Amino acid sequence: MMQNNNISPEMEDRMIDEAYQNLLNGYLSSNHRKKVEIIDKAFKFAREAHHGIRRRSGEPYIMHPLAVATIVSQEIGLGSTSISAALLHDVVEDTDYTVEDIEAQFGKKIARIVDGLTKISGGIFGAKASLQAENFRKLLLTMSEDIRVVLIKMADRLHNMRTLASMPANKQYKIAGETLYIYAPLAHRLGLYAIKTELEDLSFKYNHPAEYERIKNQIADSEESRNEFFARFSAPIRERLDNMGLKYEFTTRVKSCFSIWNKMQNKHIPFEEVYDLYAARIVFECDDESAEKRICWNIYNEITEVYAKHPDRVRDWLTTPKVNKYRALHVTVMGPDGDWVEVQIRSRKMDDIAERGFAAHWKYKIGEGEEESELNAWLSTIVDILKEPEPNAIDFLDTIKLNLFASEIVVFTPKGEAITLPKGASVLDMAFILHTDLGTHCIAGKVNHKLVPLSYKLSSGDQVEVLSSNSASPKAEWERLLVTAKGKTRLRAALKHQRRLIIEKGEKRFMEFLEQHNIEYSNEVLSQAITRQRIANKEELFFLIGNGEIALNEDLVSKKDQGSRITWWRRNPFKGRESHKETTTKASEAIDTKAIYRLTTRNGVSNYIIGDCCHPIPGDDTVGFLNEAGQVVVHKMDCPTLARLKASYGSRLLQTSWEDHTDRFQATINIQGIDQKGILQSIVNIISTSMSINMKRMNVTADQGVFNCDLVVQISDATAVTALCKEIKKIKGVNVATRMS
Repeated sequence: MMQNNNISPEMEDRMIDEAYQNLLNGYLSSNHRKKVEIIDKAFKFAREAHHGIRRRSGEPYIMHPLAVATIVSQEIGLGSTSISAALLHDVVEDTDYTVEDIEAQFGKKIARIVDGLTKISGGIFGAKASLQAENFRKLLLTMSEDIRVVLIKMADRLHNMRTLASMPANKQYKIAGETLYIYAPLAHRLGLYAIKTELEDLSFKYNHPAEYERIKNQIADSEESRNEFFARFSAPIRERLDNMGLKYEFTTRVKSCFSIWNKMQNKHIPFEEVYDLYAARIVFECDDESAEKRICWNIYNEITEVYAKHPDRVRDWLTTPKVNKYRALHVTVMGPDGDWVEVQIRSRKMDDIAERGFAAHWKYKIGEGEEESELNAWLSTIVDILKEPEPNAIDFLDTIKLNLFASEIVVFTPKGEAITLPKGASVLDMAFILHTDLGTHCIAGKVNHKLVPLSYKLSSGDQVEVLSSNSASPKAEWERLLVTAKGKTRLRAALKHQRRLIIEKGEKRFMEFLEQHNIEYSNEVLSQAITRQRIANKEELFFLIGNGEIALNEDLVSKKDQGSRITWWRRNPFKGRESHKETTTKASEAIDTKAIYRLTTRNGVSNYIIGDCCHPIPGDDTVGFLNEAGQVVVHKMDCPTLARLKASYGSRLLQTSWEDHTDRFQATINIQGIDQKGILQSIVNIISTSMSINMKRMNVTADQGVFNCDLVVQISDATAVTALCKEIKKIKGVNVATRMS
């Protein structure tokens, strides 16, 4: 660890004492039972255990556990047990103390939480295993033991992100990517919206520093005009709420930098066109929980008396709360300047739960242990996924994310039982959620008494009956019909079982064939068959035979030709596996992942491969990924594929820098506008005449007076693409000209 020589030991002690006093002050002002003794004991124990150890930033290591404990207490709202565990969370991993030592000093409960946190961080995995994926798997497993483990882990990750500046660039990419891919959606799922937003913004800051600063400055520049607008918008509503005799707060909150940037990317719009830049929020005080819903709707009525509501933008999370217990009433109305404004209506308790998620239950005296039961439905899905043997790391993370990101719908069984599913779930998802056997034998469904196929997408309020048949069996193509993690996991398990039966059937046929033709079974015979069919192994051979994709020749093979030779053919050549040869460049030698990797092309040979998922070009913010062959694959910083790689293979990431290039790179530009005579000719003239750019392909469609054009050009760098888009947008009738991935 680096040393910090700029501060005296006395000043360090004072800094540590002040941080601890801040932690205590926050705890003493909370609603928790005051157990200062156990917190004080944990602090002194951790301080002594970490004595002399420093963080990369140079500060004493104990400042990290103190910061995590402060987040746990003041930002998540947990009590003395969690605060003590947070103070001790690195003791077992980083010092000579054991879990048994913690248990002897602090009891079983705190020791169990510290042990859970240690298990997440520690462990040795195989060379091909993803450390991040395995850690995340363990994180989820610990949730069923004590939910506080994952809440403290979220606090730990938040403080690491807040202090990420002291890390080298390649570590920043890895940690920021892992945070955005795993921890931010997990915080969202737990209802920790404030933490989720900060994690997203901090990840964005380190992945796209220039974009982050630009949007941050644009938000600051527009603050005065936003405040003026909100004053005009809120005045008539405040008057009505005052007349209702309510005690309330009426505030406005700007979207996070990450949310704004995400919308700009998805909609291909500039900052100025993000219409829902901020939302207004009314939080009212109410001691009678039974009256909350009625007051929310009364406020809604008053607002819609003043402003016209958007017919499709009313969100009732009061009647059907989200899985993470989020409750609120959202309405979007037309403001005085002709802009749409979303107003969120909540009681104080709803607001606390919205910001702090499950942890807020402690504040309202919900019995200890109940917060774990709130997650049981989701945890049962996680347990199903974890049972699947040795899933590919990236597939595992993607399956988890299906549930982390999902927006929920609520459907009903024929008996009226409510089932919560992700948005976009199909009849087949419903079948697998209800029971594995029902899913594997599902043939159709009835939605609101109407017959529908397995692929039918369900909507909130649907009544769903699943129809099944014992003669039906699962099919591999069903996977594309499923969006639930549980459905996908159960289908894969069923297909594995089915495949095993087919392999056994194929092996039996193969042995019977050899016996009928007096051919002795041997490794040579088996190897010959595998080689001729160009397949990987005997399991694949037996599967194809059992599935009827390989038929054994009925004619006896000549025994005098190499002892015995068997003739085979494919019954259906289109069902077979196609073989392909991968061409690779020479593996790079000893690439230093800590150094900046220079992307160069010399004599027509590049020392990198362009990622075909995002097609980066010089000038783009890029990251390199060292693949299994030792080649550097270049991805754009915002590439979805890179997000998965960051989360799973962070140690293979490289900070990259483009060198001078004489090459030309392909870029795709999307152009949209009003379909009028001569507009296409104007576009072509700018490309080939004014800017002398080589056009590779143009695909144009027009519909009801509007045209859409995807244009592929050969270009030198990102600056040239930006200049081209700028020139095309000057053409009368063109509304959009933007580069596509």
